[in-house]
Amino acid sequence: MAIASALAAEGAKVIVSGRDKARGDVVVADIRSAGGTAEFVAADLGAWEDGVRRLAEQATAAAGGRIDILVNNAAMLMMPTPTAEISEELLRDAFSVNVFAPFLLTGAVAPAMVERGEGVIVNIGSITGLRGSAGSAVYSANKAVIHSFTHSWADEYGPFGVRVNAVAPGPIATERQQQFADHVAPMLARIPSRRMSTPAEVAAAVVFLASDAAANIHGTVLSVDGGWAAV
Repeated sequence: MAIASALAAEGAKVIVSGRDKARGDVVVADIRSAGGTAEFVAADLGAWEDGVRRLAEQATAAAGGRIDILVNNAAMLMMPTPTAEISEELLRDAFSVNVFAPFLLTGAVAPAMVERGEGVIVNIGSITGLRGSAGSAVYSANKAVIHSFTHSWADEYGPFGVRVNAVAPGPIATERQQQFADHVAPMLARIPSRRMSTPAEVAAAVVFLASDAAANIHGTVLSVDGGWAAV
């Protein structure tokens, strides 16, 4: 919600997507009440190519025929779990949503950006893709792949006017993140900021990378983690 609201506040028409229409409608209503423009498009990115193709087509239509900024933000969060206890179903679901979906969605949206000679893609990675963490092997691998996509896509699309970067948040102070509070507390105690990031801080990084102020930034993974990646 924070990223969508921040982009809308800068004048973007935001297409919000997800499986839960009720939650999506709340985000859209909040954006509109603040004077922004937004639409909701339902999509199940775990449905592989069919779901992603439908989302790309419907989002493009809802946006008025073109997508200027793609934020690959959908993710399946996972509680820290020992490797031996990860089921095949969970492994498959995690890679479907966290890896295959952004890969396929970028493949569906980027060619039109290339044809126009301009566009921005911002991937949402994670500190876990930069730093190992016991019990997070699958999620860490997923996010490391996102960072790798960012580097490769910057090289693939940058020469055609399409900038690709990523934001790698640390733990974010949300209600859902409280499930992991005990897991991350010892690590927070060691980082420079000594706290979680806020959703607004992550959103500000996305807005920056999507803006003209970042016009010559390509292939960067910008950490918003209180210094976690640095120490």
